[in-house]
Amino acid sequence: MHRGKGMKFVGDSRIKANHRMPNVPKDYSEYPGKTEAFWPNFLLKEWMVGAVFLIGYLLLTVAHPSPLEGPADPTRAYIPLPDWYFLFMYQLLKYSFASGPYNIIGAIVMPGLAFGALLLMPFLDKGPERRPSKRPLPTAFMLLTLAAMFYLTWESVANHDWEAQKEMSKIPTQAEFNVDETMPGYAIWTGETGDQAKSCISCHAVDFTAAPAAPALGGNTLTAEEISEVIHNGRGGMPGGQFQGTEEELQQLAEFLASLKPIE
Repeated sequence: MHRGKGMKFVGDSRIKANHRMPNVPKDYSEYPGKTEAFWPNFLLKEWMVGAVFLIGYLLLTVAHPSPLEGPADPTRAYIPLPDWYFLFMYQLLKYSFASGPYNIIGAIVMPGLAFGALLLMPFLDKGPERRPSKRPLPTAFMLLTLAAMFYLTWESVANHDWEAQKEMSKIPTQAEFNVDETMPGYAIWTGETGDQAKSCISCHAVDFTAAPAAPALGGNTLTAEEISEVIHNGRGGMPGGQFQGTEEELQQLAEFLASLKPIE
């Protein structure tokens, strides 16, 4: 009988049929410092380094939170300024050949060529040489790109009006004042009486704070007569004739708003 023919092999019941060997990494002790198993050795090290940098970044955000600016105000001019790593692009869009009718050149064409060249670099420079002196074209393009980014960033910082930026980014302080809720004008303001409060609160906010389209009423220094005149005739961006109540209610509202004097 030939070996294996007519014979049946009976498995050991102590070993599961779907038994698999554990995923044990190979022993690279014979090649110290040369290579190691990707899982879990190398990947674990990468995760540990990433966790350290993530914790450090979170600590920096807690210690130095993002600065807040004032509320949006369409009545004031505002000069936007990107983060420092986009300043070179911001400066590029100021030149005549990359702005206005040629804005697509500065916003899409030139950045697209730069990033496209970066993506194609592994396919264009396939030589085995790694020394910069032996790779003149890639080295020259890299130095030219770095020099252009440095110059444009410097030009953007040097030509920006930082004093105007500082003034625009200031958060207006709200004066402290007392609100007498027992006055008849307060019920008119909140809409508890009459139907005219919605036209006031929609612009000046129910808490008397400044809104994008209207100044703050809390802490104002106007008299009741001046406030009544503003409501009647308007001022700045506020049109006149918006109050829908009676003359008595208008006088009560003006007296209440005049009472919101700043606390000395």
